[in-house]
Amino acid sequence: MRIVRAYLYQDTVFLEIGPGDCTVSIEVAKSVKKVIAIDVSSEITKQIEKPDNFSLILSDGCGIPVPENSINVAYSNQLMEHVHPDDAMKQLKNIYQALALGGIYLCLTPNRLSGPHDISTYFDEVATGFHLREYSNIELVDLFKKDGYSDIVVYMGFKGYYIACPLFLVKFLEGTLARLPHSFRKKARGTPLNCIFISGKKN
Repeated sequence: MRIVRAYLYQDTVFLEIGPGDCTVSIEVAKSVKKVIAIDVSSEITKQIEKPDNFSLILSDGCGIPVPENSINVAYSNQLMEHVHPDDAMKQLKNIYQALALGGIYLCLTPNRLSGPHDISTYFDEVATGFHLREYSNIELVDLFKKDGYSDIVVYMGFKGYYIACPLFLVKFLEGTLARLPHSFRKKARGTPLNCIFISGKKN
């Protein structure tokens, strides 16, 4: 909520992709007009009491089945790394199409350079478990640009507190980190480079 609160208004239509137990979406519903959560299954939310302005929509994991230009704020946390690379561009494009003009997508995902962040961290240098692909900040920025997002901002921080960071500085830090041995890069997990937080707008 520290991350999304600044983007929420009474007339906001909020979309969460991959909501898990919908804790964030249900909390957001207290302050916005409407909340839509998109997931591949409804099993985990069957026993949850849902507010009147909340709806759960099932998807194939790539599609975003909402009307075009209808979403003010889209949000995902720990999702991109679970999407097959071939589907990542499609998903980003579908989210972009769902955004209203001026709408924003807030995307959080583990940083490849300090990974892997799944079970393969114990035996590999590249994610080969439930994470189908992990990204660096700059790799994800490039994906956003290809799908039409503008005003792309990289945030760095720790434990839910983030500040905007200039892209040239992000490139320098990640370029430096990428040249270091894997064993040293993993130590970045305790630093702002551990997690990626990127926002992109539809203008």
